[in-house]
Amino acid sequence: MPACEALHVDRHAIDTELRDVGTVGPEFARLADVYCNSPRAVVFREPSTEWRLFMVLLPLTSRLSLMTNPIFTQLVRAWGLNLRVIGVDRDSLVYDFRSLLNDHMLSTLIEWLVQEDRREHRQSGARRAPADPDSALDLLFSVLADDMLTVLEKRRDDWGRHLDERHRLEPGVPESLFDRSSRYPDFMHACRQALRDGAIDVPFYGRILRSIDEREHLFEQRAGRIIFDALREETLDRLSRAGVGHHLGCYNWLRIGPRHAGQRAHILERLPSFAACLSETLLPIETLRLEQQDVEDLYAPTGTAIEHAERESGPRPQAPAFDLAAIASGAARMDNLAHAHRLKQAVDAGQDRAVIHALAARFGVSENTIRLLWHDRPEALGQPPTWHLAEILLRLDALPRREWPDTPAAWEQLAASAVPTTVSG
Repeated sequence: MPACEALHVDRHAIDTELRDVGTVGPEFARLADVYCNSPRAVVFREPSTEWRLFMVLLPLTSRLSLMTNPIFTQLVRAWGLNLRVIGVDRDSLVYDFRSLLNDHMLSTLIEWLVQEDRREHRQSGARRAPADPDSALDLLFSVLADDMLTVLEKRRDDWGRHLDERHRLEPGVPESLFDRSSRYPDFMHACRQALRDGAIDVPFYGRILRSIDEREHLFEQRAGRIIFDALREETLDRLSRAGVGHHLGCYNWLRIGPRHAGQRAHILERLPSFAACLSETLLPIETLRLEQQDVEDLYAPTGTAIEHAERESGPRPQAPAFDLAAIASGAARMDNLAHAHRLKQAVDAGQDRAVIHALAARFGVSENTIRLLWHDRPEALGQPPTWHLAEILLRLDALPRREWPDTPAAWEQLAASAVPTTVSG
């Protein structure tokens, strides 16, 4: 069996007080016990010849007793929406496989958590009963190997559609792989309620928050390092030099096209604020299969040697045909698909002027707006998602250059004002 382990948060001096029924009450003590003992992740190292790493990031199961009841299937599905299922293949590409989860796998995860919870209580009780620590992991690995990994082995042409486009390895940033708000909402709600009810005082509440920050930070460091060690160092170095951080979508974009990694890293360095946009727009193109006539139409009127080489390299895996996120953001429109192909062509050919032209055409702004961002590279703009970047660019395009933001606060104000209050039909 491949090496596998469950990652927990560290013990803390405050744990005894958190679980003291006489101090905080039975309900809060129960939730605190769940917080302290629940596994945060399950890690499988080298689970098969095709995979270097497989990690399941778990939210807390504070209502585990209800989730084991078949009539609360919807509760299990809602819990499953906060799962992260991360895979790193033999080529060191990163995948987010949450869309492969089904009811059987979610119920098996719940069953494993029940066994893990019972084992923790046996080991922490006054009478330590002999336990088999590997039995629950065997159960979990069995379902992942039989259901998820086997599906992936049989559907290798479909792997591309699961490439991670948006997550980041850095904790505490937007789109972080380690989203704390979705990991333990019930426990935080119980803390605030206990403070309002007078069950705990303000200093004790502050100690709870500090203990959470400390142990969650340590867990995120450990889990992030495990994923980091499975990635390619040279690609991560390119990202660092480009100044976009550990954006897994950009990492995949550089990694999946090694011949063009230098040109792609150059564009990221000149337009770091477009990191999320370039990942969301161009990474799916790498896995898109088009008919020959579609390719000719997209690259009309003329082609280059690079285009012909790409056409002759054979069909690529089929991308999702019905992607609600892409449709909602407008990225699934056919004209945007054509813009994306032209942008990919310009980036991989190393044509900076053509990249600026393609981006201006994609967002419906003047080339001068893109060119100014190319030269100024405002850090305060951040790396907004494509839909938000489009609104920001339209605002900037409507302003004369002298009225552009010139401080971080002004950039933040512009970004906030560019969030539409209504959705056009």
